[in-house]
Amino acid sequence: MSGTPGTPPSSAFAGDANPYAGGDPYADYRSATFDFTHLPDLADRRLGAGVLAANDEFFAERENLLNPEAAHFDPERFGHKGKIMDGWETRRRRGAAADTPHPTDEDHDWALIRLGAPGVVRGIVVDTAHFRGNYPQAVSVEAASVAGTPSAEDLLAADVRWTVLVPRTPVGGHAANGFAVRDPRRFTHLRLNQHPDGGIARLRVHGEVVPDPAWLAVLGTFDLVALENGGRAEDASDRFYSPPVHTIQPGRSRKMDDGWETRRRRDKGHDWVRYRLTEQSVPRAVEIDTGCYKGNAAGWAALSVLDATTGADPADHTTGWTEILPRTRLQPDTVHRFPLEKATTATHLRIDIYPDGGIARLRVHGSLTEEGARRLTS
Repeated sequence: MSGTPGTPPSSAFAGDANPYAGGDPYADYRSATFDFTHLPDLADRRLGAGVLAANDEFFAERENLLNPEAAHFDPERFGHKGKIMDGWETRRRRGAAADTPHPTDEDHDWALIRLGAPGVVRGIVVDTAHFRGNYPQAVSVEAASVAGTPSAEDLLAADVRWTVLVPRTPVGGHAANGFAVRDPRRFTHLRLNQHPDGGIARLRVHGEVVPDPAWLAVLGTFDLVALENGGRAEDASDRFYSPPVHTIQPGRSRKMDDGWETRRRRDKGHDWVRYRLTEQSVPRAVEIDTGCYKGNAAGWAALSVLDATTGADPADHTTGWTEILPRTRLQPDTVHRFPLEKATTATHLRIDIYPDGGIARLRVHGSLTEEGARRLTS
């Protein structure tokens, strides 16, 4: 390992979990609340993340690490190599000879991860769900920033600089092990190490997306609110069924919980989401997609924008906002497209839905202002 180590706290969990005794396999799962998990997962496979390579995956494939759903456990499922686990599991390490049967202190297994959205990592969760007596003794995580689409061989080259985000730290089995990260730099790839061997169910890398300014400059017009372009769902009135960050994920929604849906209102209010755009920009057209919402789509929607560079407070919804789309009827399970007649400079956008319901995706097409492009590259 090289680079400057961070100072994340130790995991809240240590030691084995109890053997599985039947019933709900998550009943004795050890979890905790981490300050960073509200941020997007930069290693989300839906953003293009992938596990490029691992030195060993004898018992369970490395690709399982980034599956978006919780790890599944079937106590009766076995294969020709043994118990089939929903995670990444390596074989048991052994020493070099009969008189040295144990692995050395330096022995470890590793996996290389390409972040789907490069950015600043704020926290990492190494989830050992269902790995009770076969989890690693400790883990560590390193990060690198490499342009383009490097191969595993490129990343393992001697000239690639790796920075320690999580130093070697003991972890617990069948638990969510969380680590805060305080390095402010933008990273594109991670190396997950387990010492000396074992199994990890899931890896979550929470942080803030930092897009490539050169790529956005080439595009000119792009989706200003897309997560992969640095957009963010800052706040929402309701997250009862699903979070608003889903609305700025890539692609179309495939099922109802892949969008943002609120509970049923029983008052005379309405629901909303406030977004931060990539940078100061000018929106030209919007798409509101109610895909998969049929009996529960939002009834009407309106859009407003605000330029926070003027000193206006985005959290104050009564001052500084300019309506760019008046309250408009929405149809269920439909993509609605609206050209915007007036060019308005904005750093934030708010969608208000009436009275409640679901929105699958929001697209805001436009371009950066000169000031926004300059700030993005500084």
